[in-house]
Amino acid sequence: MASSLHRKATKAFLLTLLALGACSKPEPGAEFNDPFEAHNRAVHADNVAIDRMLGGGKPDKKPLLPQPVAEGLSNFSDNLGMPSAVVNSLLQARPGPALQNTARFVVNTTVGIGGLFDPATAIGLYEEDTDFGETLHVWGAPEGAFLVVPIAGPTTERDLAGKVVDFVIDPMGGVFPEPEKYYVAAAKLGGKLADRQRYSDTIDSILYESADSYAQMRLLYLQNRHFELGIEAEVFDPYEDPYGQ
Repeated sequence: MASSLHRKATKAFLLTLLALGACSKPEPGAEFNDPFEAHNRAVHADNVAIDRMLGGGKPDKKPLLPQPVAEGLSNFSDNLGMPSAVVNSLLQARPGPALQNTARFVVNTTVGIGGLFDPATAIGLYEEDTDFGETLHVWGAPEGAFLVVPIAGPTTERDLAGKVVDFVIDPMGGVFPEPEKYYVAAAKLGGKLADRQRYSDTIDSILYESADSYAQMRLLYLQNRHFELGIEAEVFDPYEDPYGQ
């Protein structure tokens, strides 16, 4: 199994390097690196339509999941992502976050009953979230163009390549046999729905209350992502004085 995982990880890494080598560069003077804007807008419109079918944008909408169930699924999904975060922290030469996430995973998996509950936060073991997209950033890989992926939403070429590698090298990927792995996959999907429900006010304001929901989504996504990576100054600020006064 280890040999198979190593081969998969090597293949995924090589594919990532090829993808990053073809990353689109921003046009001179462009506020955002978004050469695929027309296509991105079309995908975004489809995503909004799907979201609306699921109840997004309705002021009187009923939650898809009861609150305790939503919190449990969200906690469970986050906990399953901890081993991958540990691997990426090590790849970034950051042993501190790796140790903290390891401790968090152990506590929530045992005391938190498989991650359904989050006692780790209560004792100060906060999540140090990271992914292979951040690992690529630490290694100096370019961000590439802004993209909108069906269902998944906004990302960049670098982060999309990172998601592929994260999927392949995820230590939890080969842990569960059939049919349990299908239950886990369903729980992860439930975690995404739970997160949509938890942040519904913010998401609804972007998708349904903005004059241009695509432009607003792009700005906020890139601001947040750059902040996570410590490069928020690279994001265009529409309120910034261009003369520095």
